[in-house]
Order: sequence, then structure tokens, then C-alpha cells
Amino acid sequence: MLSACLEVLGMTLSVTGSLLVMIACGLPMWKVTAFISSNIVVAQTTWDGLWMACVVQSTGQMQCKIHDSMLALNHDLQAARALTVISAVLGVVGLTVTVAGAQCTTCVRDERVKEKVVHAGGVVFILSGLCALVPLCWMANNIITDFYDLHVHASQKREIGASIYIGWAASALLLLGGSLLCCSFSQDSRSSYPLKYAPSTPYTAGGDMDKKQYV
Repeated sequence: MLSACLEVLGMTLSVTGSLLVMIACGLPMWKVTAFISSNIVVAQTTWDGLWMACVVQSTGQMQCKIHDSMLALNHDLQAARALTVISAVLGVVGLTVTVAGAQCTTCVRDERVKEKVVHAGGVVFILSGLCALVPLCWMANNIITDFYDLHVHASQKREIGASIYIGWAASALLLLGGSLLCCSFSQDSRSSYPLKYAPSTPYTAGGDMDKKQYV
């Protein structure tokens, strides 16, 4: 029972993390305009994402432009694109593997094989979380470095956007969910070994022990 609960909880957290990775990958709010000017009246706000850049006017109108050339992007954006896509793909693969070995499915009959399949799915989810965490931390470090760089003009400074925070939450869910899947069969595996009992002592019809037991 405990193993099934851990399995369901780990799968739920992992799937939620994978969905959040996809959302963070698609949203353009990785870098947002830093409001560090003394003038509080700002005409427009700039959002920089992995796939597009958007400008939001003070009137509420928004215009977005997709990045046409991949080679023209910065190295951090290129790496973030690749690793977030890999993370999303690994999330789908991890879900497929975990469902194949789940206790509620009959794709795999042998309990030993089920345990190994679920553990493999947990490892895939952990790798997915790590692939998402690396570009997020790299991008955040570059944003903070440029923000405190005196050679960068104030209009070019950016702050950490909502997509990075969503990605951090997704990475945490993937790592936690994958760890729970790796531990889901631990309780059952310890109790799955057959119990060996000592052979009973035979007695004769008169209630005495068999003479062979004295030899």
C-alpha cells in the first residue's frame, strides 16, 4: 500500500513538473525590463523568451516577434532552448516508462521487472529535472551579472522573469517525483522474500516422537 501511494505521488509530481517545464519553455518571460529609473511612467515593457521577444505597451497592446535565426541568438539562449526541449522530451519518456511498470497496469507481469522499470522512470524524471535546472541557473546568473555590471546601460538591464521561477518549481517537482519513484518499491522489495519455516517435528500416533529424530 505504501509503495502504491509513493508511486502515485511521485508520478503526479513528475507529470506536473513536466507540464511546468513545457509552460516555462513556451512563455516569453525569461528576461523582463528592469524598472530602475526614477521615472515611474514607463511606456513599454520588454519580454525576452527562448522563442520570441515581446513588447507590451502601457495601453495593454502586445507585439511579439519570433526569433528568426537560431545562430543569431546568444549562447545562453541556444543552450536553454536545447536543454529545455530535452527536459520536456525526457519527461514524456519518463511518463511512458513509469506507466509501463506501474502497479495499476499489466504491461509487465513480473514484480521484479516492474520495480526496475519504475526505478528507470524515476531516473529519467531526475535527468529531466537536471536538464531543466542547468539553463535556468545559467540564465539567472547572466541576468544578475549584467544587472550589476556598470558597463551595461540602464535601459538594457533585465530582471528574472516568471518563466525562470516556473522552471525552478518544475525542476524541484521533477527531482522530488523522480526520487519518490526510485523509493516506491523499497518497502515491498524488503517484504517480498519468502519466509522460511523450520520443518515441523513428526510425531507418531501414540504422541511420541519418531525414533529417527534421536539418530
